[in-house]
Amino acid sequence: MVYQGSWLLDTLMKIKILMVEDDISLGIVVSDQLRADGYAVTLCENGAEALRRFQEDAYHLCIFDVMLPVKDGFTLARDIRKQNSEIPILFLSARSQTADKIEGFNAGADDYLTKPFSAEELQLRVKALLKRVKLQTNIPEDKVVRIGLYTFDTENFTLQSPTQLLTLTKKEAMILRTLYKFKNQLIPRDVILNSVWGQDDYFVGRSLDVFITKLRKYLKEDPHIQINNVHGVGFKFECQE
Repeated sequence: MVYQGSWLLDTLMKIKILMVEDDISLGIVVSDQLRADGYAVTLCENGAEALRRFQEDAYHLCIFDVMLPVKDGFTLARDIRKQNSEIPILFLSARSQTADKIEGFNAGADDYLTKPFSAEELQLRVKALLKRVKLQTNIPEDKVVRIGLYTFDTENFTLQSPTQLLTLTKKEAMILRTLYKFKNQLIPRDVILNSVWGQDDYFVGRSLDVFITKLRKYLKEDPHIQINNVHGVGFKFECQE
């Protein structure tokens, strides 16, 4: 998908939800509702497929049924927790016994919603869980921001450290601004590519890697700043302030 207009995505960064529901009709209804609310939803039919998708992409919320083929929801949640201890997990299940809910929370769930449920209740549960993610999707109002030891002028494309003043290229500044906007969070490659280039094909992907290498050199004076590559997913701009 190619994004037109400003270098920022229209929605800045869509919240990605991984949903697993073996009842196809219900899965389509719920996922369509979530998409209508502005979320990007990946719908899977079994737990094994969901685990594979989780390993291939970056998500902000998981919504799992419990009774799933191949790999049940509780086992899936435990597998997810081995890889990510922070992502919110919401169970949607017809199993309403207290023992089931306890097992769900012990497996790593953050919330447990029993079927049937209303669309309004699901919306509220999702919003409440996403608040815990602390996903920052607003452009910094300040045109000049502090990044560790550096002062970054986002309008004039300058990056000043205690020892030097660098003038960045437009794309270098755009990439750094995007990374800073999502600092200490995993940001998928396609978000950066679409923000800066308006597309995410192979060739601009290679260009991004070159620019990331340059930015690492520019920021090397501050050991508390790291641009970490999460293979196959994206980058995490870590900055201790």
